[in-house]
Amino acid sequence: MQQVYSKLPLLFLAIIITSTSLAGCKKKDMSLKLNEPRNIKGVISYRRTFGDLNEAHLNVAQAIGIAPIASRKDAESMKEKLHHIETNDLYKVDSLTHSIPYLIPSAAQLLDTIGSNFLDSLTAKGLNPNKVIVTSVLRTQDDVKRLRRRNGNASANSAHFYGTTFDVSWKRFQTIEDEDGRPLQDVSADTLKLVLSEVLRDLRKAEKCYIKYELKQGCFHITTRGKG
Repeated sequence: MQQVYSKLPLLFLAIIITSTSLAGCKKKDMSLKLNEPRNIKGVISYRRTFGDLNEAHLNVAQAIGIAPIASRKDAESMKEKLHHIETNDLYKVDSLTHSIPYLIPSAAQLLDTIGSNFLDSLTAKGLNPNKVIVTSVLRTQDDVKRLRRRNGNASANSAHFYGTTFDVSWKRFQTIEDEDGRPLQDVSADTLKLVLSEVLRDLRKAEKCYIKYELKQGCFHITTRGKG
């Protein structure tokens, strides 16, 4: 009888090891992760909800932003006043052709907030994760000159001069791949636009920013109202 009892701890140990091994070998779910959309409302009108005119953007940009700079080289020497932005877990920075990825700290923080709130909203609404795409940031005077050669409607006195302003696309978004390689059902750009509009509407109502809905450019033109 004593010999039987002495073997019990070894038996229990074998059971624990076997159970742990089986749990570790559990097959990952690789089925298509479907969206389960809920409570997606958007805004009544993009133009009316995001109708802040260029004058409003300019007034705050000139009050809290940097002085316009001539060239990209000048921007690189202002690292104490400007924050360099790059693609991260919250947003993607597009291949910029007529701007450079610098913002004043409050604008960079606003962009982080938009990216974070957007991801949280997607989760709450049962949608697979996507990141917003930043399409335009700080423009130098050289950038605007080149842009106006292509687009005569481009403003010669843009809020983008001051490091306070950035554009976020409502046409394109960056899908976030599943860490385990599980395939994800796509979320349409129209649906993502609705969710993004709710996020931006709330930030605008909280007086965090001015926003202009740009139809031809396919973006939300956003200027921070926070100092610093």
